[in-house]
Amino acid sequence: METEMLRNFLGVCGLINIAMLTLWWVVFMLAHDWIYKMHTKWFKLSEEKFDSIHYACIAFFKLSIFLFNVVPYFALLIVA
Repeated sequence: METEMLRNFLGVCGLINIAMLTLWWVVFMLAHDWIYKMHTKWFKLSEEKFDSIHYACIAFFKLSIFLFNVVPYFALLIVA
């Protein structure tokens, strides 16, 4: 029962994280100029630097989702 509960937990966490990642990407694509203007009020950033920071963070978040949610979920699915 513990394996099934952990697998369900990882599955739900993975879905929530993928939804958050998708929302982040959509908002970044649709409201790019507004987000950039908001951040340049606080920090001196070029648009290229701003884009590279966001893309790097999106890539890190995606990699983290796969390493900590998706891969363990499928490992438990195979084992159990």
